[in-house]
Amino acid sequence: MLTLLDPQDRIHFPDVSQAMREPNGLLAVGGDLSTTRLRQAYRHGIFPWYSEGDPILWWSPDPRSILVPEQVHVSRSLAKRLRRADHRVTFDRDFAGVIRACAAPRADEAGTWLVAEMIEAYERLHAQGLAHSVEVWRDDELIGGLYGVAVGKAFFGESMFSRASDGSKIALVQLCRRLAEWGFGLIDCQMHTHHLQRMGAVEVPRRDFIDRLERFCTLPGHDHSWDDEARNR
Repeated sequence: MLTLLDPQDRIHFPDVSQAMREPNGLLAVGGDLSTTRLRQAYRHGIFPWYSEGDPILWWSPDPRSILVPEQVHVSRSLAKRLRRADHRVTFDRDFAGVIRACAAPRADEAGTWLVAEMIEAYERLHAQGLAHSVEVWRDDELIGGLYGVAVGKAFFGESMFSRASDGSKIALVQLCRRLAEWGFGLIDCQMHTHHLQRMGAVEVPRRDFIDRLERFCTLPGHDHSWDDEARNR
């Protein structure tokens, strides 16, 4: 049964075992997109996803698609592209540019789920060092990237985009390398896609996913800017 969230209670969510089977993972409706509520949601394996004009919908699908940073698959062609000097990668250098590129209409999709209030909410998370972006540049042009939310040593991927061949793949590989270096245990990919499967993502039962969150979300995280240049000023 779908739970209506109390707008005054930004801490509690129903147990994810109560999520609907059809549509897969729909758990609750309502509430808000405050930083407190969003952090609690991700910590418990729940994320918001809805369209313009709809109420806020909260999801926890079963199974869950995840990627272990050390296990990212890099094809030969992608490895060759990564070695080329025709691009550079930054972190948290242009969060606003990345999230708006992710929100832009795509040829194979009608509209966008990244409505204005969602963009504002993730920008607030970014300002608090909780949401992060990876940017891929060619000269001064943003050609690919992704963004997501970090809680402890778990990263919850939200969206990615490409304006040039392999732009999002480069961003994902470089994110995996940094997260592996920092001891992150997983990247939440939410739903299965063939693109992410080819990069090494696997599906796990929701119970397994929640158990992993219990382990990794409680570890000390990196709740600050991931922009090396800004931190070294």
